[in-house]
Amino acid sequence: MQKKITLLLLTVLLSVAGLSLLALGFKNTQNTSPFIDKQAAKELSEEMDATKQVDSIVLGEGCFWGAEKRLEALPGVIDAVSGYADGQGHPATYQEITKRKHKNNPNNYAEVVKVTFNPQQISLQTILKDYFESHDPTQINRQGNDVGTQYRSTILTNSQQQADIANQLIAQYQQLLTQAGYGDIVTIVKPLDKFHPAEEYHQDYLKKNPNGYCPDHSTGIKFDASQQVAKVDNSDLQKGKQIVVVDSENYCPYCEKFKKDVANDYQGSIPLTYRFASQLDGLEIKTPTWATPTILFLENGVEVLGHQGYLSSSEFYQVLGAFKLGDSEAYQVAFQKSTDGRFCKQYEIFKNTPDGVFVDKLSGAALFDTRDRFNSGTGWLSFTKPVDGSVTEHLDTSFGMVRTEIRSKSTGIHLGHVFDDGPNGKLRYCINATVLEFIPRAKS
Repeated sequence: MQKKITLLLLTVLLSVAGLSLLALGFKNTQNTSPFIDKQAAKELSEEMDATKQVDSIVLGEGCFWGAEKRLEALPGVIDAVSGYADGQGHPATYQEITKRKHKNNPNNYAEVVKVTFNPQQISLQTILKDYFESHDPTQINRQGNDVGTQYRSTILTNSQQQADIANQLIAQYQQLLTQAGYGDIVTIVKPLDKFHPAEEYHQDYLKKNPNGYCPDHSTGIKFDASQQVAKVDNSDLQKGKQIVVVDSENYCPYCEKFKKDVANDYQGSIPLTYRFASQLDGLEIKTPTWATPTILFLENGVEVLGHQGYLSSSEFYQVLGAFKLGDSEAYQVAFQKSTDGRFCKQYEIFKNTPDGVFVDKLSGAALFDTRDRFNSGTGWLSFTKPVDGSVTEHLDTSFGMVRTEIRSKSTGIHLGHVFDDGPNGKLRYCINATVLEFIPRAKS
């Protein structure tokens, strides 16, 4: 992880520490960017530590990828670095600590995150409360499916004061966990010996790998009772087809990315609902729900399909298509570029519908308006134009012909073709009815 301090921030820090740029070897020759040499940076860091402008603590709570990202997002945290600590007898490398022979080795290094923070902006108590609430500290040498001594729950301190705060919070949290039916906290609190930064590819891992999931092993138990995850009534989710997205109780970039790329624009007829893993009572779920997001497709409260992790828009609608359409003519049209039979049943239903809009059968996005519909006599729905920005065009050379294929922009499903033989010199969008749904226009 390469963290850069801007000149402005550096100047502020130096001012706070009472140091001058010249005293630290500030250089700016030949119009190059100003910099501080390594020894000067080290002296600055020591000076800042001495004046308590920054502090740090090392935390282990299972896999460090999600922990690093979450902790770094806390206001007042300056930096979070993935690494290894509290081991001996072998190299502190990912390749070594994950070897089978070290799975039960008490001297194995733990996956940890070094958190550097400004105590004037965030207290150690706040950081440690987030730490305890974000994993299960009662699990010994594991978090969920990650099993081994490298995944142990541990707090590595730089002072007796830090240790005292950690132990006080353990005592408080133990009471809350006990009341909720959990066992004893097994988190190890000890002085930090040495922190070893992890390999570069582990730093900012979630940023570098945007299509995964965040492991969320939290118990749902909060220090502040008012923040406790509320129980919910899932009776509506036990009726018909439903989509349930298992969200994270903590910050999860994959969850936010799924919302931004897919869920926020979804308008389909199958309801989409968010739940935390602790809020799935009454539902028959097969897919493990510790990964966020986890997308569940239910029918009458029973999981039919499930996926752990981020789904792109095209991936989501591929799965939704299988769930909603099954092995139907509509599925063949949408995903295998088949064609409705002439004057099919759905065409007969749609050809004379009242004023309204035809929408994508999966996403609910508006595609065609009845105001642009006309009877072409071909046996397929025909329109002179689509809703602006709703479709994309693609070259189609199948069956020895050269045609322009029309797809839904929101889902990518096949809709039909466009021809230049419409009325009064207009285009004719020849569209398959089975991949559409109709919504009457609201009366003003």
